[in-house]
Amino acid sequence: MPIYEYKCLKCQEYFELLVMNKNDELELKCPKCNSTVFERIVSTTNYAMSDSSAGSKKADVKTRTCSTGTCTTYTVPGPTR
Repeated sequence: MPIYEYKCLKCQEYFELLVMNKNDELELKCPKCNSTVFERIVSTTNYAMSDSSAGSKKADVKTRTCSTGTCTTYTVPGPTR
């Protein structure tokens, strides 16, 4: 059961949606302004690792308010694509 995160393009509100069954038809709209214009955000789930040669780097943590309370995104140091 994945949780999808969205950003409303009208009011900039972040909100989440728990998908119970991928075959269910969902009515997606912003809980703040009821807009149906939004984009899906790729939520990253990461963990920090270090080895003796790389030193000790910590994950960047960003917390913001969303419709379900607070949403936190973690960005781990390392190469990106």
